[in-house]
Amino acid sequence: MSSQPHIVLPWTVRRTRLPLLFFRCVDCGCESATTGAGRFRVNANGKLLDVWLLVRCVSCNRTSKLTVHERVPVTGLDPGALRGYRCNDPDLVASTLLDPLFGRRNRFTLDWAGAWRLDCGSVWVDSGWPVRVEVTFDDPVPVRPDRLIAQGLGFSRGEVVRRVKSDVSLRHQRSSGFAFTVMAGE
Repeated sequence: MSSQPHIVLPWTVRRTRLPLLFFRCVDCGCESATTGAGRFRVNANGKLLDVWLLVRCVSCNRTSKLTVHERVPVTGLDPGALRGYRCNDPDLVASTLLDPLFGRRNRFTLDWAGAWRLDCGSVWVDSGWPVRVEVTFDDPVPVRPDRLIAQGLGFSRGEVVRRVKSDVSLRHQRSSGFAFTVMAGE
C-alpha cells in the first residue's frame, strides 16, 4: 500500500450565527450578551463621531454599548464603513465582532458554543486508506482538532489519537486551517 493518501477530503468549519459574548451585565451580573440582529449606534458631536456596537444581556435584556470608534473626525472614517454603520450592515457587524482587537479593547471574549457547524462534504468508502482531510475555517472559530475530528469521523477521541496523523497538536485549540491523515484501523 502506498504511503500517500488515496483520497483528499475537504472539511469546512462554518459559522451558523454570531457567537454570544462573555460580557458581564452591570444590572444583573449575567455573563452572556448577544448582538441580536446586530445594530450600531452612530452619534455626532460637532465634527466628531462616536460609533458603538449595541449588545443585549441574555438574562435581563439590558442594552450596553461597545466602542467601535471614539471621537473620530467624519473624514477619518471610510465612507463605505460609515454607510455600513448607519444601515447596520450584517457583514460589518460580524467583522467588527470577530475582530480580536475590538474584543480586547472592550473586554469581552466570544462564546462559540452552538454557533458553528462542520461541513464534511462527501463520505469515503473504507477501502481507500489512508485518507487525507484538509480543514478550512470560514470564520476564526476556536476548536480542538481532536474533538472536531472525532465529531466528523464518528470516532472516539482515543481512536482519533491512535489513527490520526497531523503536523499540528490535536489537543490545542486552533482557529485556522490544518490537515490530517486518517490511517486504516487495526
